[in-house]
Amino acid sequence: MCPHCRAFITDKDRVCPYCNERVGPRAVERRSDAPILGGFIPHARFTTMMILLINVGLYIATVLYSMRSGTSDAVMNLDMQTLYAFGAKFRPAIAEGQWWRLVTAGFLHGGLLHIGMNMWVLFDLGAQVEQVYGTSRMLVIYFISSVCGFLSSTVFSDALSIGASAALFGLIGAMLAIGIKHRSSAAGSAIRGMYMRWVIYGLIFSLIPGIDMAAHIGGLAGGFAVGYVAGLPRLQAASGSERFWQAASWFCILLTAVSFLKWYLWFSHSGG
Repeated sequence: MCPHCRAFITDKDRVCPYCNERVGPRAVERRSDAPILGGFIPHARFTTMMILLINVGLYIATVLYSMRSGTSDAVMNLDMQTLYAFGAKFRPAIAEGQWWRLVTAGFLHGGLLHIGMNMWVLFDLGAQVEQVYGTSRMLVIYFISSVCGFLSSTVFSDALSIGASAALFGLIGAMLAIGIKHRSSAAGSAIRGMYMRWVIYGLIFSLIPGIDMAAHIGGLAGGFAVGYVAGLPRLQAASGSERFWQAASWFCILLTAVSFLKWYLWFSHSGG
C-alpha cells in the first residue's frame, strides 16, 4: 500500500502509479529473510510461531498435570478441574478478583483436537496478519481480541471457557477491517469478501453446542476495532505512530507476563 495515497500497489513498484510518489519497503519489511534457529522459524512467522509454541507448551503442561491427577485420556480430553487450575475463564472466580483469567484462558485448550484446529488456523492466519500489520500491531490485535472475547464470555456466560479462538476471530476481524477501510479499491474488495466468508463460516461453526459464541463475537469485535484504528505500518520505523504501537505491544506482553505471574502465585497458594 502506498504510504502517501494509500492505494494498493505491487511490491515491485518503486514509484506509486497513482500519485507518482517514491515508495519503498515499509518498516515492517526491513528485516532479514534469513530463518531463525537454523531454519526452524522463518522471520515472516516469528511472532506467530512464538505464540503457537507458548500454546503448545501450556497444553503439554496441562496434560502432564491432568495425567498426574489420574486422568487416563488427558492427551485427548482435559478435565475441567485442570483447566480451572491453569487459569480458565470462570465468571465466579473473575468476580472475586481473578481478572488475570481473561488473559490466561486464551492460551489453554481442552483437548488434542481443540488445540490442533486452533494452531492450524493460527499458523496460516497469524502469518497473514503479521505480514500485513507487522509484529507490534499483530501482538496488540491478538492480545486485545483475546481479552475482549473472554470479557464478552464472562458477561454472557458463567461456564468455564478456554482457547485461542477468541484471538483468532480477532485476527480475522483485523483483516476484515482492511477491506472495510479500503472498500473503494479492488484489492480491498477482495480482502473484504474473503474474510467476510471466514466470519460467516466461523460464526456458523460457533453454533455447535459447547462452543463459546460470545467469546468469538467479542474477539471479532476487538480485533476489528484495533485493526481499523491501527491501520498499516508507516514507511519509517522511527515515526511517532510506529513508536506508539511498539510501546503498546510491549505493554501487552508485560500484562500477559503479569497475568501468568498472578496465576502462578494463586496456583502455588491453592496447593496446585
